[in-house]
Amino acid sequence: MLGPHVPDLRSLELLVTAARLGSLSAAAAELGTTQQAASSRLRTTEAVVGAPLLTRSPRGSTLTETGELVVHWADKVLAAAAELDAGLATLRSDRRGHLTIAASLTIAEHLLPGWLVGLRASQQQRGQRQTEVTMTATNSARVAELVGAGEVDLGFVEGPEAPAGLHRRLVGTDALVVVVAPGHPWARVRRPVTAARLAATPLVVREQGSGTRTVLERALAGHDTAPPALELSSTAAVRAAVAAGAGPAVLGAHAVRDDLATGRLVRVEVDGVDLTRHLHAVWRDGRQPPAGPARDLVVRAAADAAADAGG
Repeated sequence: MLGPHVPDLRSLELLVTAARLGSLSAAAAELGTTQQAASSRLRTTEAVVGAPLLTRSPRGSTLTETGELVVHWADKVLAAAAELDAGLATLRSDRRGHLTIAASLTIAEHLLPGWLVGLRASQQQRGQRQTEVTMTATNSARVAELVGAGEVDLGFVEGPEAPAGLHRRLVGTDALVVVVAPGHPWARVRRPVTAARLAATPLVVREQGSGTRTVLERALAGHDTAPPALELSSTAAVRAAVAAGAGPAVLGAHAVRDDLATGRLVRVEVDGVDLTRHLHAVWRDGRQPPAGPARDLVVRAAADAAADAGG
């Protein structure tokens, strides 16, 4: 623990600069402060040390014997402080220069690329260094694990609610839709399928831990549910299985947009079930996302989601 007679770094820097230039006023000018402020800081430093450090005259400023000793010791302290400052600057630069993200599969495949393009365009417009991004695509439960363990800076998850134990921000919502192959009997049904009928039908589903699966199970709670027709670990695999006739599936609207447009899959209306899910950004520490590109990306994601909802 430091004693009460150690001057602060700014005061030591002023004293060393005055010794080098031979003038307190010249030192004040070099350090970007006023002569009055420099004189006040010097008096405070002398009071802390307990002895005069500079002798001032019309010809300039000279060190006292005590001042020479303090400057000798201060040189080493300031050199170490400069090394610390450079190291911290490197850490800040690395944080802005590289960002690690984990995202649920739907977000990673259909939303995150657009958010990242927007982030890079914004950085380029502001003349900032463009961030290098490392992204892991996995299910929402695994995203929460990676963020909680500190293995990634930021996560994006989907589900009825954000994972417990993490800080979060809602960045948007997404609707799940029921889809079938064009030849499936439901593709020709004019009336909506009921929640009970959906629950009683073997579905092609994602694995446990995925946000899509969690929302579906919550939505059908209270109904007797049939065992899955297939359980697959990626949205692409579920889409392919449904198109091949394996059965209906419940997937994010973003994930099946192209399939619906081309007629590869057909959307089926459902009555009596809420299939809305929330998209959250999650991080481990602090009430706000980590400063820098992580926070910028969260802001970008929320803005894009709001624009999509408005459009």
